[in-house]
Amino acid sequence: MASMPTHAQRRPVDRPRVEVLTRELLIALGEDPDRDGLKDTPRRFAAWWGEFLDHAPGRLDTSFAHEGQYDGFVLLTGIGAWSVCEHHLLPFRLDVSIAYVPGTTVLGLSKLVRHLEAHTHALQLQERITHDVAHDLAKAAGSDDVAVFTTGEHLCMSMRGVKTPAVRTTTMCRLGRTESDPDLAARIERLALPVQA
Repeated sequence: MASMPTHAQRRPVDRPRVEVLTRELLIALGEDPDRDGLKDTPRRFAAWWGEFLDHAPGRLDTSFAHEGQYDGFVLLTGIGAWSVCEHHLLPFRLDVSIAYVPGTTVLGLSKLVRHLEAHTHALQLQERITHDVAHDLAKAAGSDDVAVFTTGEHLCMSMRGVKTPAVRTTTMCRLGRTESDPDLAARIERLALPVQA
């Protein structure tokens, strides 16, 4: 699966041009961009795209030396994130769980979320986010024993096309022992995936 360009590799959002194009879009949609409710919409829309796509996740490299034996795993659940579908330019919301087995390095907990943010603030696919976050964390942790689970609601399915708002899409990427060790995989999955009603 091809990776996205990193934040540093992508050109920043051209906010003035986005404002002009948004005004043109409003006209093409049959709206009057000069009416009270829409006068400032092009500026606000351009500002949002700039905030979202030019978001810098912060430092990704905080880790700590890990001494001694630890046979367990680290699991973060309940991480919420938004991204935008590259096929329809509509948002999707993800509930994310990230697990890893520390080797000689323990990652700062906030860095797990920052690695996720580095991939969600883009025009994206849920599958790519899941894959890329797992592989980035494996590099950062110096261990292939990483698992990432994402469950998403995509507005491109909820409000257009088949219009099914209750549908959730789950993707997972398991590396190392989180895939090859059935007991470890089952324990992580039981805690990581949300219970479906």
